[in-house]
Amino acid sequence: NQPGSPVYSMNKFTWPDHPPKVAFPIARPGYPIIFSAAFITFVFALLGLTVPALTGILVTLFICYFFRDPDRPAPAGDDILTSPADGKVIFAGITEGQPFIEGRCTKISIFMSVFNVHVNRIPFDGEVTNIAYNPGKFFSANLDKASLENEHNAVFIRTKTGADICVVQIAGLIARRIICNVSKNDQVSRGRRFGMICFGSRLDVYLPESFQLDVGVGDRVSATSSILGILK
Repeated sequence: NQPGSPVYSMNKFTWPDHPPKVAFPIARPGYPIIFSAAFITFVFALLGLTVPALTGILVTLFICYFFRDPDRPAPAGDDILTSPADGKVIFAGITEGQPFIEGRCTKISIFMSVFNVHVNRIPFDGEVTNIAYNPGKFFSANLDKASLENEHNAVFIRTKTGADICVVQIAGLIARRIICNVSKNDQVSRGRRFGMICFGSRLDVYLPESFQLDVGVGDRVSATSSILGILK
């Protein structure tokens, strides 16, 4: 290293998933939508419909952009809890009276706009103890009532130290599809991909009251790369 240059430790980050061997990885649920948009665009082009064809190209490119699935290294540390989603923190603090964790608990809500990566990742190592899907309404995901009244899917995880956490995927005003790729009794690791929500949504994390918060309302976070706090 040159004098004054930073020294990086190989143990500061880990790769929870094997990086795909492509330059622009796309989440698998996006392929049918991308192919459909591309096919319709191709038909417009064959018919000589210039404006619809150009519009179709732009729409197809945006769909590719929406379903991007970049690699994310996870910061090392046994007690670090990382963000399960990209987006903006719209709530971070103590709450109670929730159906996901009994009594008072720490809640972090992350709002994902259509411009954010929508692949969701596991925030902490543990075992999936339950998965609870609940059909519901489709209020705007940034509203408080969206947490309980919107369609949502709750993934309950118990850590090796016995702490219970819950990650809730919440549909939004536009979102109509929640994808979850883990099952009860699965052993999961921090940073592993476990699902996504299509086209704008929200993700809530419920943690023990003793959780040491390291983010606040208004912060921008990235799945796996951003640390939400310390879970003892």
